[in-house]
This record gives sequence, C-alpha cells and structure tokens, in this order.
Amino acid sequence: MTDQEKRPAPLLALVVPCYNEEDALPVTAARLTEKLDGLTAAGLAAAGSFAILVDDGSRDGTWAVICALHAQDARFRGIKLSRNCGHQNALLAGLMTAKDLCEAAISLDADLQDDVDAMDDMLRQYADGCEIVYGVRSDRASDTAFKRSTAHGYYRLMGALGADLVYDHADYRLMSRRALEALAGYGEVNLFLRGIVPMLGFRTGEVRYARAARQQGESKYPLRKMLAFAFEGISSLSVKPIRLITWLGFAIFLVTIGMLAYILVRHFQGFTVDGWTFLAVSVWGLGGLQLLSIGIVGEYIGKIYLETKQRPRYHIETDLH
Repeated sequence: MTDQEKRPAPLLALVVPCYNEEDALPVTAARLTEKLDGLTAAGLAAAGSFAILVDDGSRDGTWAVICALHAQDARFRGIKLSRNCGHQNALLAGLMTAKDLCEAAISLDADLQDDVDAMDDMLRQYADGCEIVYGVRSDRASDTAFKRSTAHGYYRLMGALGADLVYDHADYRLMSRRALEALAGYGEVNLFLRGIVPMLGFRTGEVRYARAARQQGESKYPLRKMLAFAFEGISSLSVKPIRLITWLGFAIFLVTIGMLAYILVRHFQGFTVDGWTFLAVSVWGLGGLQLLSIGIVGEYIGKIYLETKQRPRYHIETDLH
C-alpha cells in the first residue's frame, strides 16, 4: 500500500488471558491504560479501543480485580469462563468475543513479559495492509541454556513433522477482523493457535522485541505443562508420529525377512535347537506385523480423531461489556 492507501487507525482490542493473576493485574492494567492512551494519541488506534481480560477459572481473586477494573474504567471488559479451560481456549474465547467488536485485536499474556511498545510497529504494519503481525523474540538471552536448546529443537521437530510455526513466537500477535473471521472457521477441539494461525494465509508481518523478566506472580507454565503443551502441538497438527509407527513396523518386518534367511541357513547347518527356528521367526514376524497393522489402523483413527471431536471448547459464565 502507498501512504494514500494506508488503512485508518483501527478500533483495537487487547485480549489478555488470565489465570491466577490477582497480583499482576493491577500493574498490567496500569501499563495497558497508558498504552491505549498512547496509541490513541499517536493516531495508531481509534478512540474507544479497549482490553478484554479473560479469567480462565482462576482460584484466587483475579475475577474480583477484573470487576474492579471494569468499574473504574469501562475500557476494561471482562470474560469469566465457567472453569479452567487452558490458556489456548481462554485466548480463543477472548479473540472470538473481540471479533465482532473491533477491527484488529492484539493478544498478549497478563505478565507483560512481551514488550507492549511493540504494538506500535504491529499497528503500523496493519496500516500497510498486513492481516496478521507476529511478535517475535529477538533473542533468548533471558532463558536457561536448557530452555533455549529444547525450544529450538522443538521448532525443528515441528518443521520436520510438517507444521508451519514461526520461530520464537508465542501468542503475542495482531490479527485483523478478517483474520479473526477466518480463525473462527477452524473447529479443532485440540487447539494449538501457534500452528493454526500460520495456516490462515493472508499477508503477514513480524515485529522483533526483547522479552522481559516476569515482574509479578509466578509462571503458569512449569516444565510439566510445557511438555504437555508441546505434545499437544505435535498431536493436533500432524499425524506423522502415527506414520512413523507404520514405517517402524515395516522396517521390523524387513528385518524379520533377513532374520528368516539367517535362521534357515543356521538351521540347515545344524546349529539350531529344535523349535528355536519356529519360535524366533514367530516372535519377530508377528511383532512386525502387529506394529504395521497398528500403524495402518492408527492412520485412520488419527484422521477421525482430528475431525470428529466437537466438544465445546469453553463456556462463558459472565461477560462484562
């Protein structure tokens, strides 16, 4: 787009999933208030832009804080889910609510480790015609060596399995209303937005930023949850692990043929015990055939699994407009 064709400043929604963020929310709200004022003053966001705080079944006073923020400033809207549905479902609930209320939405975590000042460049790229703008970490200096190596290894593994992920990108991104409407068409129950959003296509951009240390509260993603989330991404985006089982079964079956030839040679040379030939061939042969069969059946089950589980992903208990 040329300068004359730039989009006007959008009505912006900031979507913030919250789980046990009672301590962090007052600081976060103050920072977001300042940012919304700054974006409006700079002409990057339209007047009336707002934030949606999604309480994902918190066990502390998160919802009470959200209600108090809403009473003080109507720009803070709240959604309370009926139970803890997980970060991805809470984020989706906020995005789908924002879809009909705004022209662009930016999702970010409540801990504000993602640099809110990156929103300026996101909105500039939106004005230039981008429908999706990813917030990408410029480095992982704040991570441990273990986390850096496992994170990059995971991205490489996902690429090998056919998933199109944006390296060093979490869920800090801008999506236009057009992109949100496209996202609404994806009915996966096993949700992994980092893999689904790149599938939408459209024109995309990137903004690089340095991720800060968490200032308030505790991380909601210990190693156990990170591993579960990583596996969720693999299993929800690809059936290649099942195909690997099929190929493993086929490889073992080929080894079985080689073992059969070896055993027969040894048998005719007289170096075997009675019954050993039959037992060895049976164990290897049946093992390979079973893995091959499980892989083939699993191929179909994997496809059915991805297509037919249509449970509701979340229920909204309370909505503060």
